[in-house]
Amino acid sequence: MMNKRGPARKHWIVLLCLTLLLGTAAACSSGSDAGGNSGIGGNGAGGSGGAGTNNGNGGNGGDDGQDSSAADEPLHIQMFAGLYNELPRMDNAYWTEWQERTNTVLDIEWVPSGDLDTKMDLVLASGDLPEVLSSPNMRPPLISAIKNGAFWDLTPLLGDFSDYPNLANNLAPNWEKYVSVDGKIYGLPRSRSRMDIGIKMRKDWLDQLGLPVPKTLDEYKDALKAIVEADPSGMGTFGLIGHGVIVDDGDDAFAGAFGALDPYFNEAGGYVPKELTPMYGDMVEWFRGLYSEGLLAQEFSVMKKTQAEELYKSGRAASYPRSIWWDKEYEDAISKTQADPEIVNLALEGPGGVSVNLATGVSGGYFISKKVPEAKVKQILDYLELTASEELTELAYYGLEGVHHEVIDGQKVLNDLGREEINTTSKGAGVLAYAKWGKVESASGSKEYNDAKKESVAHFDEVGKIEPKTGLNSDKWLTEWAKHSSEWQAMVTRAIVGQIPMEEYRAYVEELNELPAMQAAFDELAEEYEAFHAD
Repeated sequence: MMNKRGPARKHWIVLLCLTLLLGTAAACSSGSDAGGNSGIGGNGAGGSGGAGTNNGNGGNGGDDGQDSSAADEPLHIQMFAGLYNELPRMDNAYWTEWQERTNTVLDIEWVPSGDLDTKMDLVLASGDLPEVLSSPNMRPPLISAIKNGAFWDLTPLLGDFSDYPNLANNLAPNWEKYVSVDGKIYGLPRSRSRMDIGIKMRKDWLDQLGLPVPKTLDEYKDALKAIVEADPSGMGTFGLIGHGVIVDDGDDAFAGAFGALDPYFNEAGGYVPKELTPMYGDMVEWFRGLYSEGLLAQEFSVMKKTQAEELYKSGRAASYPRSIWWDKEYEDAISKTQADPEIVNLALEGPGGVSVNLATGVSGGYFISKKVPEAKVKQILDYLELTASEELTELAYYGLEGVHHEVIDGQKVLNDLGREEINTTSKGAGVLAYAKWGKVESASGSKEYNDAKKESVAHFDEVGKIEPKTGLNSDKWLTEWAKHSSEWQAMVTRAIVGQIPMEEYRAYVEELNELPAMQAAFDELAEEYEAFHAD
């Protein structure tokens, strides 16, 4: 069974006295949990409570005179997390099961993904933090808040992980580095597979036009042009769509094809982040070409994720960078209006590499507010440890058999309720165990479908690269980049849409690189990079 520990038992001394008078002291002193629900067991002051299980085998409570029934009380956790699907009902079948298994009541503020960064920045600036903040990445405002003491340093509480076997054994290697600041662990990871983002292309449209699947950036551009001109959707077909700086989820993937995912050092030995490298400028110029020919959505700079996704699901666009595991859902949505849609994910050769960006196995993390008392921090850690179990990970991906999925040819396949309740959002309240194919396999796809999908992208794990600045948290860089990041993003947009010549964009970047404060930041980043990769 899973290792489940939990909320501290309350000191009900009056009740104890009554219990002793009634002659039931022996039952209390044994500390055993009577039967009951799987979930987080109690921790008595005189000793640790073990895991309560469906079999009723309780832990060994302390001799502190606490009522063992307190172990059944659910742990209330207030959480801030991203919303990537429809707003879930926390009393639906999936969330009811999740909370019952973890013996928790989750009070989650679900924030739509398109507004997540803005809302998180406001929360961090206000200091009015939830008990647990879930962030999909280590953005500068979060790192600054950590350095300013807003969140617990978990290092001494986690110790050697002997009390946290799931965290020790079920996660990606070196996960601690990606949720640490200044060598201290401040978060527990949101586990995700290394293979995640795919540059999607409508293969059925390529087939209709007699075009091969693109293998290079040039072939990709030619394919986009052919599709846009042919307008197979009949509604004014878009080429490449996205959101964010350029196409957001795909920015780093495309950057890899230009060599911008290789570490870059200036003449003085300073580490220059990808945004300020010549290779990133080459990518901006390439996107400028796509835009000028009408192959990049004209609204790319203001498009929200929900809008881009809806365009793709409605069969209006040829290419869209998102997680590979969305393919089946997108195909199902498109098939309502277009026959036999097929999506493939591309690895495009460019002048500096391949357009595959790998994740670290850690997609941000869960951070506990310093306002939470230490006793409850330990309870929350126990909850997060439990969510890193194989059992709860299985629940997060597939729900309950007979309720959310059926087993067909050895493959768990989601039914209608499963497709409604099991999604990205359903994975947003726990660590989860690392799953190599977790962002590739579709929970609604057949075994044949998923086997073919895995085979088609297996090489991504070999040719892809991780963004090299990941895990580096230089104070000087964070401070200096905060002064320029908005202006830099605006300059990227202006260069792509043709408002300024590329020479002006490159001169602007060079001016940033020559700033003394920026060069000092590059030097500090270089020191961090060397230390981070020392082992």
